[in-house]
Amino acid sequence: MIEGTKVIIRPKTLADAENDYKWQTDAELSALDAMPPFRLPFRDFLNEYIVLLKRPVSDRITFAVDTLDGKHIGNCVYYNINNEKGETEIGIMIGERDYWDQGYGTDIITTLIDYIFQNFTFNRINLKTLETNSRAQKCFQKCGLIPYGHLEHDGYEFLLMEITRFKWQELNKR
Repeated sequence: MIEGTKVIIRPKTLADAENDYKWQTDAELSALDAMPPFRLPFRDFLNEYIVLLKRPVSDRITFAVDTLDGKHIGNCVYYNINNEKGETEIGIMIGERDYWDQGYGTDIITTLIDYIFQNFTFNRINLKTLETNSRAQKCFQKCGLIPYGHLEHDGYEFLLMEITRFKWQELNKR
């Protein structure tokens, strides 16, 4: 478990499946992730979920995010791990709307970035977010990520953002 000031980032468990299904079938949440909502029946989703828990994808590490009092409010991930380039990509999703705009996203991002830089040799962490998602962009910038480009993919416009190990160390000297 990785503890932030507002959240605990922990390994996913089967108990998370119901919330994950609810969030992945939610049209608004899916739109923020540039994905169509899941249309898979829960039983099929659960079967796939169990397989992923038993045999996770090697270049994708997914975590559940809980409040300090144990409420599962979302997920975070690092993926597209490229050891040769020394970089990885991150993402978050807060599925429980009651926790939006209260600093949870900032705590998730800073806790995840700190964990990655402390435990791995990556020199760069990047992410992509929808050009229209100004709330996420504000959060990411507050965490020290800076825009470095744009990407159009599957009809979506993304802002690319990054932080380097050096920049992270500079920000955390204060």
